[in-house]
Amino acid sequence: MSGILDVPKPRINCSMLSQHINKPVCFVGRVEKVHPTGKTFTVSDGEGKTATVELNEPLQEELSGVVEVIGMVSNKGAIMATTYNMLREDKGIPFDLELYNEALKVIHDFPQHYPFEVAASG
Repeated sequence: MSGILDVPKPRINCSMLSQHINKPVCFVGRVEKVHPTGKTFTVSDGEGKTATVELNEPLQEELSGVVEVIGMVSNKGAIMATTYNMLREDKGIPFDLELYNEALKVIHDFPQHYPFEVAASG
């Protein structure tokens, strides 16, 4: 069976979490709060809604700014992270989450042009 990193993953925001229960996803958001245990954190999307991200291991670094999380959506709507990447905001240019959110809407409104369920070739 392919690992979560090897399969296509739709990019989603908070309002799409419930449609992707038990499926792999890619979520980009701004870190709002890290739990003192370091095993969970909350992120906000381009609409200002928040999602919870759960980790298998506690964080080993300070987490802030915009992150891309790859994981599975749990039954309770949390993202069970397999991996995450902090997106650096170089040269004082902030990542525009609102614009990113608009791009997500276009991608999901025109699935024929942005297919995610692509058969793996090989």
